[in-house]
Amino acid sequence: MDYRNIFDLTGRVALVTGGAGILGKHFCSALAAFGATVVVCDRDQSDSDKVAAQVRADYGHDALGVACDVGDPGSVDEMIATIRARFGVCDILLNNAATKTADLEAFFAPAEDYGLEAWREVMRVNLDGMFLVARCVGKSMLERGKGGSIIQTSSIYGVMGADQRIYEGSEYMGVRISNPIVYSASKAGVVGLTHHLATAWAAQGVRVNTLIPGGIRSGQNDRFVANYSARVPMGRMGQPTELVGALIYLASDASSYVTGQCMLVDGGLSAW
Repeated sequence: MDYRNIFDLTGRVALVTGGAGILGKHFCSALAAFGATVVVCDRDQSDSDKVAAQVRADYGHDALGVACDVGDPGSVDEMIATIRARFGVCDILLNNAATKTADLEAFFAPAEDYGLEAWREVMRVNLDGMFLVARCVGKSMLERGKGGSIIQTSSIYGVMGADQRIYEGSEYMGVRISNPIVYSASKAGVVGLTHHLATAWAAQGVRVNTLIPGGIRSGQNDRFVANYSARVPMGRMGQPTELVGALIYLASDASSYVTGQCMLVDGGLSAW
């Protein structure tokens, strides 16, 4: 076997939900760099188009921007129909979209005061959206009969509890932050969804795995960075680029016997 090509994604179509986000933009670029044709999905068409245009400019091959509300079954169906008409069935799905509530005070409320409206707003995207997109893309993969790779983005807080002490004096983009209960619950749900789909579809060659980032530096204040870094064996937060190696591994033939797994990229935080 020629091992030099096991990471090559040439000729494969990759759908990235949340593709215009902080991590999503890096994921789209990485998949394109390894040869994939990338479909950039985000809530806003102009944001999706902008990232797709950048991918085309940087890598010289096709990319498509699509708008989709992943929590709306009809919107998901329309997105998949658009992709089918242009490229056929996706070979790779990076199920990555996530959200906060528009009311940040409600989003960061303590568990004992957390509102059901905020809970449902986040769950609609973070978990319902994951299910709806995975269901639709997975069904297409099964019908085609050639397998595929589905990677679902969770979080370190989906597999372990948050140390609330790191949030003392912490801000993100000027807003006081905490770890909301709905975030942890939704991200833990992604892990359970992955395990179920992996075992349901393994015999048909559709692999389903979870990518689990630790804390990624993306606008937190110095106090948070210092507090979080002190909890990590490697002594620092991660960078978005440090997730792409794991992504390409899970998307490619290099992980052809890997399904139902959680790949943690966390600087060793979960090893304490």
